[in-house]
Amino acid sequence: MKVKIVFDIQNMMKPHLNQGQYLILTKVLRNAFENVEVLSKNNSKQYDEVDFLELFLSAKQIEGCSKNTIFYYKSTIEKMLDKLGKRIDDITTEDIRNYLSEYKYKRKSSKTTIDNMRRIFSSFFAWLENEDYILKNPVKRIKKVKRGRVVKEILTDEHLETLLNNCDNIRDLAIIELLISTGMRVGELVKLNIEDINFNERECIVFGKGESERIVYFDARTKLYLNQYLRTRTDSNKALFVSLRKPHNRLGISGVEITLKKIGEKSKIDNVHPHRFRRTLATNAIDKGMPIEQVQRLLGHVQIDTTLQYAMVNQNNVKIAHRKFIG
Repeated sequence: MKVKIVFDIQNMMKPHLNQGQYLILTKVLRNAFENVEVLSKNNSKQYDEVDFLELFLSAKQIEGCSKNTIFYYKSTIEKMLDKLGKRIDDITTEDIRNYLSEYKYKRKSSKTTIDNMRRIFSSFFAWLENEDYILKNPVKRIKKVKRGRVVKEILTDEHLETLLNNCDNIRDLAIIELLISTGMRVGELVKLNIEDINFNERECIVFGKGESERIVYFDARTKLYLNQYLRTRTDSNKALFVSLRKPHNRLGISGVEITLKKIGEKSKIDNVHPHRFRRTLATNAIDKGMPIEQVQRLLGHVQIDTTLQYAMVNQNNVKIAHRKFIG
């Protein structure tokens, strides 16, 4: 009940406050209610798990998490709470462990999926513990799920040339060149506007996860294809990439994915998707000697471990290095 009151006040005041004021209000309300017990009309203390979840999601939103991330957190935690049917402060380590085990068994989920769920639950309960809503985080004793490293294939130079040769139009050529040259995410690609491209410096600013922005760079061939593509445009859409047919709307993520898949099928190359170009750039950059910290910045990763997962060191280079340094 206390949580609901705080949450209701926050919701009512949110439109009238900036982020700093909202954070101050949150802190003041929690301090004010810290030693206060709120009872419902029938004098029984009420707990609404939805309130805890909404407060957590509000905190994540303030931290800069994207709408997609917020939605994923919400749906994952809601399913767990509905299944367990217990008060937040009554949920135990064994409850969470059994839930994950049953989920994995019934849905044949991968280790990656289960560990992602574990991390979300851990974040939720750790926040509740830090905010003094619960005494102890029940996920703390659940260890990270061990996952075998899967070697994912990159696109070879021959693959890239074949894909380019099988493009039917200059737009698709420009898309492939921009993806392989910058390593940007497909979500970043479709957000680009024409004015975001600095042709003189061969760079552009992209907006990544959590609304973070960074500069990415492209090569001379990409610049050439982009200029050729833009000269063919007759529409007034500010988007960098638009549909080929009228009314020439901004190209979406699914549009890019479908286009690349078709080109891949025509080229007889399996599993052609936007993320494969990103992985290819990371691998090639490291193989050619680019420091991992610079690759991390180029890809827009917060944690360097993420960069290492994208990049695979060429086995032939390992062999050469062994002969050079070991003998």
